[in-house]
Amino acid sequence: VISSYLAMDQGGAYGARKSGEAFNPVEFIKQPKSILRFLSWIFSIIVFGCIVSEGYDKFESCIFGQDPNACHYGVAIGVLAFIISTVFFAADLVFPSISSAEKRKKIVMADVFFSGVWTFLYFVGFCYLTNSWARRNPVDNPDFGAGNAQASIAFSFFSIITWGGLTYFAVQAYRQGAISAFAPSYSDPGIESTAPYTSFPGAAEMSSPGYQQAPFKQEGEPSGYQPPTY
Repeated sequence: VISSYLAMDQGGAYGARKSGEAFNPVEFIKQPKSILRFLSWIFSIIVFGCIVSEGYDKFESCIFGQDPNACHYGVAIGVLAFIISTVFFAADLVFPSISSAEKRKKIVMADVFFSGVWTFLYFVGFCYLTNSWARRNPVDNPDFGAGNAQASIAFSFFSIITWGGLTYFAVQAYRQGAISAFAPSYSDPGIESTAPYTSFPGAAEMSSPGYQQAPFKQEGEPSGYQPPTY
């Protein structure tokens, strides 16, 4: 599926269709990049939603080992991931209609940056939340928010995969655009006409009044000259 998607996108610059082609919503939804983008959007809601709903006990203490920074970190990366996923999902929709290669390059570079950063942040968040949950005191409210805490940890791990996939596709799009930028089609600026070159005159040229057939007799040769025979 991934190889067919990459092969399909070779027609336009930076991994998209050529500008002006008709938009196909079914084809757009079925693309692996769109699926990963949508999953990242859903996972971000689950991560920060689980922490916000039951991440704090009745004493307003974070359930992740009484460490408020763990809850703050999980909510922060989840909310920002939700915003970034929404923005880039909209960018994916309008990306094929952008005719400027420079604008496409900027969008792809931003996608590479944010996808790579959030892959790293979710990896840090997964390790941080897992370690904080393991170090909590199970005596105080052992069951309160356990399901939500475990769900936020699990979907932080799943987000590493989805954002890592988005980073891969963004890098491939950037490489494809860079290769096409350094491989322009050659045209000789000194040749203005696109007509094929012919070394001999055609029938139309031979029938023109100004055409004269070149003499076969060299100047200065006698009229009755015969080559010697041996």
